[in-house]
Amino acid sequence: MLPLLPLATGAGPAAAGTGPEPAGTAAVTPVADVAHHGYVTLTGGGRLEVTVESRSHGPASLPNATLRLAFSTALARGQELPSACVWGSDRVVLCSTGALRVGGAVRRTTLDLQTAGAPDEVTVKVGTHWNGGAHDRNTRNNLHEILAPATGDPYAF
Repeated sequence: MLPLLPLATGAGPAAAGTGPEPAGTAAVTPVADVAHHGYVTLTGGGRLEVTVESRSHGPASLPNATLRLAFSTALARGQELPSACVWGSDRVVLCSTGALRVGGAVRRTTLDLQTAGAPDEVTVKVGTHWNGGAHDRNTRNNLHEILAPATGDPYAF
């Protein structure tokens, strides 16, 4: 499983805790426009399907990113998640996207979940939790809030 959260930030010897970086070797922050798009479907019985396609529009590729999905209602306990995902709480799931290469294939995350009850609607917040320290100048395409009524229809973002 790929790591979901960074253990250290920065670059060079200072990040490793071995001392200051030598003069003239300032760390360069990569720029990567991470984008998430997909759909959310909620049925009357509380079945919640979420599909997210993640990519980097560049200019930098990313070795990994962490997708955060937050739900307005609690999810049923004891559900198994895909191997790249972990529970953040009963309403939050974090998933590793894997490498996001510029011009490469999208990385798809699919969740088939059950809510704790049978709500009439669920709001899902989708966003980038961690992107490897890259600067994203366009967060409009990676932060979404989707209202999904319990109609069984897919609601796109």
